[in-house]
Amino acid sequence: MNKVILESILTCPECGAEKQETMPTDACQYYYECISCHTLLKPLPGDCCVYCSFGTVKCPPIQRDGKCCH
Repeated sequence: MNKVILESILTCPECGAEKQETMPTDACQYYYECISCHTLLKPLPGDCCVYCSFGTVKCPPIQRDGKCCH
């Protein structure tokens, strides 16, 4: 069994700002406000959360089970 990575760097598609965040282990995160331009990020179609759309690492439910948590 692979170890689940909990840290991911989110990159804002509007301004390019990056921020390392710790992902929740038991839920998907649907919204994230950019620390720089305050754009509200939402998952892209087909993704379950902002980490799957804009992060360097997919969310823990996807890493663990290959499917989203909802």
